[in-house]
Amino acid sequence: MHAKTDSEVTSLAASSPPRSPRRPAYYVMSPSPADPEKFSLAGSTPGGSPIHHFHKPRYMNSPIHHSRESTTGLSFSLKHNSGPWRKLSHGAESLSSLGGDETEEGMEREESSPWRCYAFGLLCFVLFFTLFSLILWGASKAYKPVILVKSVVFESYNIQAGMDYTGVPTKMMTINSTVKIVFYNRGTFFGVHVTSTSLDLSFNDLKVGSGYIREFYQSRKSGRVLTIVVAGKQIPLYGGGSTLMSRSNGMGPTVVPLNLTFVMRARAHVLGNLVKSKFYRHIRCSLFLRETRLGKPVRNLAMGCEYHDSRK
Repeated sequence: MHAKTDSEVTSLAASSPPRSPRRPAYYVMSPSPADPEKFSLAGSTPGGSPIHHFHKPRYMNSPIHHSRESTTGLSFSLKHNSGPWRKLSHGAESLSSLGGDETEEGMEREESSPWRCYAFGLLCFVLFFTLFSLILWGASKAYKPVILVKSVVFESYNIQAGMDYTGVPTKMMTINSTVKIVFYNRGTFFGVHVTSTSLDLSFNDLKVGSGYIREFYQSRKSGRVLTIVVAGKQIPLYGGGSTLMSRSNGMGPTVVPLNLTFVMRARAHVLGNLVKSKFYRHIRCSLFLRETRLGKPVRNLAMGCEYHDSRK
């Protein structure tokens, strides 16, 4: 028998498995995803492999089996470790993409949020201003100005024969009177601009005299007395005044029924030109001209005047 060489021993060891007890089954515990450093270190170093930690066979001192065992454990560890790392990288990419989308959405929200705040503030201001204006407008309606006919005095009256502008003969009337009107602005927070239609004095729907009020401004909580001259000169009466007479004709004193009508308008600028209130008062007074009382105020004037408020 001659001594066996190292190569023969190696070939025999590779061809015939060693008669050793069967390897026990073991389990590899994968680290939790929350600890990637331990996972990478355990998978990269053979010394940290679960094979060397849990399994130490009798022939582990052999250089052949040690090399095979280390190679097997390393490949096994890499195979098992490649999956989680791949998943981890994929998850990181997805998280980074989601984070980028959220960042872009956040930037868009930050850019649009100031404009939304401005729009909301403007809407609130418009609603508040509208409500405030309506409150002022409603409150102003409770402060209607006071308009009253204080007195009417007929200064002169005359009936005489004449001709109209076409040459038709008829009776002609000349009349002169003074009307006093009280105007008082009850508004506590606004003044009013006052205008009026002409004051018409009529006999049987025929206008025999007229007067005018100039536009004026009345401040809050104040008033005045207006004096208006209502007169008519050489007004043709035609058939309607055939029964009228006067002292100038050598006749006795007469009584002439007349009507005084006009409309006064007060315009209040409650909030500049944005909020306005308008007040209209229609006035109609039934009067009696008595020649015996020329130059004196008409009696029972308060009972003969009617007042109507309207929107126009």
